[in-house]
Amino acid sequence: MRRRRGRTSDYLPWGKFPPGNGQSATRNRLFRKFSYGGDNASKRGYAGPTLRSPSIAPSTRNARLAWVRRVAVGAWAAFIIYRLLTTGIAFNRELLLLYICTGLAAASIGRRRVLYVLRDWLPFALVLVVYDLSRGAADLIGRPTMWHWQADGDRWMFSGVMPTVWLQEHLKQPHPPWWEVVISTTYMSFFILPYVIGGVLWLRNREEWKKFVQLFVVLSFTALVIYAVLPAAPPWAAARCTRADVITGPSAPRCMFRAARELPDGGILGHMSVHQPGAHDWIERISTRGWGKLNLNTARSLIDEGQASVNLVAAVPSLHAALSLAIAIFRWRRVHRAWRPLLVAYPLIMAFTLVYSAEHYVIDLILGWALAVVVVTALARFESLRRGEVDLRNVAVTVHASDDPPAVACAESHVPQVQPMKENPDLVRNYAVGQPQCRK
Repeated sequence: MRRRRGRTSDYLPWGKFPPGNGQSATRNRLFRKFSYGGDNASKRGYAGPTLRSPSIAPSTRNARLAWVRRVAVGAWAAFIIYRLLTTGIAFNRELLLLYICTGLAAASIGRRRVLYVLRDWLPFALVLVVYDLSRGAADLIGRPTMWHWQADGDRWMFSGVMPTVWLQEHLKQPHPPWWEVVISTTYMSFFILPYVIGGVLWLRNREEWKKFVQLFVVLSFTALVIYAVLPAAPPWAAARCTRADVITGPSAPRCMFRAARELPDGGILGHMSVHQPGAHDWIERISTRGWGKLNLNTARSLIDEGQASVNLVAAVPSLHAALSLAIAIFRWRRVHRAWRPLLVAYPLIMAFTLVYSAEHYVIDLILGWALAVVVVTALARFESLRRGEVDLRNVAVTVHASDDPPAVACAESHVPQVQPMKENPDLVRNYAVGQPQCRK
């Protein structure tokens, strides 16, 4: 029985070369080398096509790098587990970023240069540094802090009712219920989720990672510029200060650091007329109170310490609301439909968390969502324009790469005509570059 000879396209990784008369001698030699075992294969009595590629059997160096990578990833995972058991979850953003970068560096051994981790993740670190430094930017610029119009805006939207006051009046318990664990987790996801998504995309799809980093950096820096130009106080600060305390628009008045119980009238935010039995009758900043339900008091204290060291008047627009909506929009078409209800719920739960815990006004959330929509739309428009320019450049390069003159209309008919294949043996090459010839 005669053995069937395999096709070249079945063995070559790039398939057959396109037909035509313009193949160079170098291309033909490569074609014979990779498909038939070399230039002199016929003289050696070659019987069938084989692929001589060094990728079939990994080299000793690659095998060693793979072994080193597994050991490094295992050591990193063991260290992370040890830290979780001894000190708890890393809620410090700088420490979390360090954990992620070291894990990516370990997973990059033998796959890509480890220094790429430092180069690619520098934007994330820069955002954190600038965010922390923006605390005194408003003072340097000389802009007064806004204290009143956000509270007045919420009262106007809800017919004289302050949403934060109403929620704490009817929902706040003397001890955190189970659903406050969900609230605290949702609030802290702002400091963790973007870096986790970035790490996964960096390993799996670099193009998607670039788009996500672009969205994260542009959205964050836009909000930081607004915070420097228009500083605004959050609800928990307004509950501790009176209008007389902030008449000059200070960014860090002394009243901001006292307990809200010292103001019976509730300050600028307003007092609580009713409260649940045993619950405090003043507005509290309770975004981290749910961790007490899980006996994570150490983590809660670290979060509270970190909140006191960042920009306290970076409230308008809400970056928590903006980033949660931006992540939902970014992942909407990239996940299965079964996960889309979570993408809808995430920004809504974040919005409830921010208002209930006195972190933001409702007007802050609306402006944050608007900022996210504007940034996502602008980036999508920029990407479409960039793709259009790239396509035009590719067309121009293809046209200029041709050896034939550009197609012109016939002088007699002013209509370009193509010669039949029998009269023009080079028609395949002419079609490849999109240059029909005119019949003379």
